[in-house]
Amino acid sequence: MRDWWRGAVVYQIYPRSFQDDSGDGIGDLAGITRRLDHVAGLGVDAIWLSPIFTSPMADMGYDVSDYTDIDPLFGTLAAFDALVARAHELGLRVILDQVLSHTSDKHPWFSASRADRTNARADWYVWADPQADGTPPNNWPSVFGGTAWEWDTRRRQYYLHNFLTSQPDLNFHCTEVQDALLETMRFWLERGVDGFRLDTVNFYFHDAKLRSNPAWPQKDGRPAINPYEMQNHLYSKTQPENIAFLKRMRALLERYEGRAMVGEVGESQRAVAVMAEYTKGTDRLHMAYSFDMLGPEFTAAHFRKCLEGFFTGAPDGWPWWSFSNHDVIRHVTRWAAHGETTDAVAKLAIAMLVGFEGTIGLYQGEELGQTETELSYYELTDPPGLKFWPENKGRDGCRTPMVWEGRAPNAGFSTAKPWLPVKAPQAARAVDLQEAQPGSVLHAYRAALAFRAGSEVLRAGRMLFVDAGEPVLAFHRVLGDAALTCVFNLSAKPVALTLTGAAVRAVGPSAAMTLNGGALVLGPSGYGYFSSSGGVVPGVTRQS
Repeated sequence: MRDWWRGAVVYQIYPRSFQDDSGDGIGDLAGITRRLDHVAGLGVDAIWLSPIFTSPMADMGYDVSDYTDIDPLFGTLAAFDALVARAHELGLRVILDQVLSHTSDKHPWFSASRADRTNARADWYVWADPQADGTPPNNWPSVFGGTAWEWDTRRRQYYLHNFLTSQPDLNFHCTEVQDALLETMRFWLERGVDGFRLDTVNFYFHDAKLRSNPAWPQKDGRPAINPYEMQNHLYSKTQPENIAFLKRMRALLERYEGRAMVGEVGESQRAVAVMAEYTKGTDRLHMAYSFDMLGPEFTAAHFRKCLEGFFTGAPDGWPWWSFSNHDVIRHVTRWAAHGETTDAVAKLAIAMLVGFEGTIGLYQGEELGQTETELSYYELTDPPGLKFWPENKGRDGCRTPMVWEGRAPNAGFSTAKPWLPVKAPQAARAVDLQEAQPGSVLHAYRAALAFRAGSEVLRAGRMLFVDAGEPVLAFHRVLGDAALTCVFNLSAKPVALTLTGAAVRAVGPSAAMTLNGGALVLGPSGYGYFSSSGGVVPGVTRQS
């Protein structure tokens, strides 16, 4: 099916932490292949692999030194081919993480570019002269702290790095750079991958005039933990020239049947608008996601704003919604202030997510209700955590190994000491333990995903919101004559509602819910899906 990605469910695998079969404490491709039956058994449509390319691992693979080979930590090209073949046997499509905005400083392209100002790749990266006093050319900061400019003695110029100093930014104003990157994508398309997740997709182009960014006032009047958030990044990213390159990538994928791209929009100030801009029409990205649902806010108004904002801005675009990934605190931990138990929040979260219009993403361990791992400073590997500790503890807490067997060493992840520790609270949520518990989060995930897979209206219907008032998120999904009403209680207190319509009945999974005639009571973290006869959507009103 050409548009398989519309309404699909994609499971993200963080290769370092999924399964170690080589015995070195780091996950690998062979381990992923062995565990794919678990992923397929959830009922998902595709997997997304975080970077597996050759890399010095300064940023755990997001610093690529060879775009067309596998890092020996993970295996070989043959092991990758075996993984793809097994995934396809199981009906799973494979999406690769492409980090195109920057490379490692160990990439041969950068070694050539920094040699002098006249070589064939001299303008493949963003180089700039210092100001008269020797300072950087403008005020752009790095996401990972400090200035985004690093002095290079060979060229006696600064180079741009939006992240680590060892991650120099490619110069997309150079057409040869675009051509080279498209060729690396073609390499993997020819190898059978089904699509790409595009890291920091709005970072590709910079302002050619290198204008400084204006300030972004902080709401509380205090400096941000990370000074990066104190600028309005008008010139350092999200440039209009980006659209033309998105179209070039889309044109490449259109030459292959059934391929798709999802772009990560790294933007905290206008993310939904950028998502809409990047996916509208049929010649840009197939999908995009932002961090708007990956933060601490857990209100009906917030989710409605994200969802409605996207479809208002891009009625012909397509979103990807996730609650967790490898960059953020796991959502059951972020939403702990909600007041309910971890399991109840985990089950509510997947029930909400399968109801959303768009494609949805799951992060490994999410199906176990996995919580953030508490780590000490000496256990960290992540650059932001090491830089901004303790207010920002980095991303290692969500990247600790997958737990398979609760009573096995390292919860079955590895026979060696893992690169990040497996701690008791995480091991207690192991797959084998939850398999034996009929009411576990794992079983709730399978039920919710099966419900979505069997419902054309959930996969393809439009979303119409209902004004039910906080803490209730309520909406209809409508497709032709079919309709579902989805109602969720985002609080630890019960709420009473009235459903009006002919023969209203509950369908699909539910929790902490009672329906008596039209009287609906949702307990703490309760939810339900409802239909009525004749395809007419039920009315939803709040009882006083």
